[in-house]
Amino acid sequence: MKTSHLLLIALAASLPSAVAANKPGALPRHGMLVYSDLCIHEGSGEYGGQRITLQRFAEVDTVIYEYTAGGLSWPLVATDVNVDPRGKMMYFTVQEGEEERTISGKFSRNGNVLTLDGAYCEDQSQPMVLTRVRDFARKPGACKTCPAPKR
Repeated sequence: MKTSHLLLIALAASLPSAVAANKPGALPRHGMLVYSDLCIHEGSGEYGGQRITLQRFAEVDTVIYEYTAGGLSWPLVATDVNVDPRGKMMYFTVQEGEEERTISGKFSRNGNVLTLDGAYCEDQSQPMVLTRVRDFARKPGACKTCPAPKR
């Protein structure tokens, strides 16, 4: 009898890891995730980068998008939010004044990084990589400058 109890306890303990191993993506299906590459330009002290807040509910996913243009923009509530059921990629649309813009990107395997399509520099040398924010008290780092254009 004692052996069967130990076996049940061992099976129960291994169940969450077995379920996690079969999980289709590392992106949680419910909850709030924040991805950001906000930084401060050393010379001017102005913010650079962007922040994406993904809220995942049972019925729908929502996105709040913020970008910088000297200062941090007003939060934009996205429309047409689509997250791949496997948690590998997403896209959404935001209205910036009269202009409508679609933003898309891919999640890393573990869900800790969101790489947006496009880049900061003309030569595409600096992709837009937003890391998942876990420490909301952390100060933004210094922005990276684009390399000199190649001749």
